[in-house]
Amino acid sequence: MKEIEQRGLWFEEFDEDAVYLHRPGRTITEADNVLFTTLTMNTQSLHLDAAWSAGQPFGQRLVNSMLTLSTMVGSSVAQLTQGTIVANLGFERVEFPAPLFHGDTLYSETRVLAKRLSKSRPGQGIVTLEHTGRNHDGTVVGVAVRSTLVQCAP
Repeated sequence: MKEIEQRGLWFEEFDEDAVYLHRPGRTITEADNVLFTTLTMNTQSLHLDAAWSAGQPFGQRLVNSMLTLSTMVGSSVAQLTQGTIVANLGFERVEFPAPLFHGDTLYSETRVLAKRLSKSRPGQGIVTLEHTGRNHDGTVVGVAVRSTLVQCAP
């Protein structure tokens, strides 16, 4: 019997000409947002206080942008980095051009911006990824550029 283990991509497998679509999407609920916001000790009324938020420019609570970012990156793991990443090196850019609301579905995709072998860590490479999150209407709600250290194929 042949055994196949789910894993992310080795450094060599990242394709700079591809856009990786991460499916399924994730519908963000009120419970998700309140739990994430309170777990991370973010007391921002814009995420927790429905009455106060109703009087603000968007007229309702917003999904915590860090939850949007975490979900965008997290949705890429199984397809791109599960078991092949060495480290998340950092984020160059994070933007939230439009809000995400309770009940919106977040769909994420990733484009490889660059990749190079590590000069100091043999058998590993640096891959720069651009994650984009869109709501169910296709509106971009988040963009993040991050660098990762990834294992080369054994």
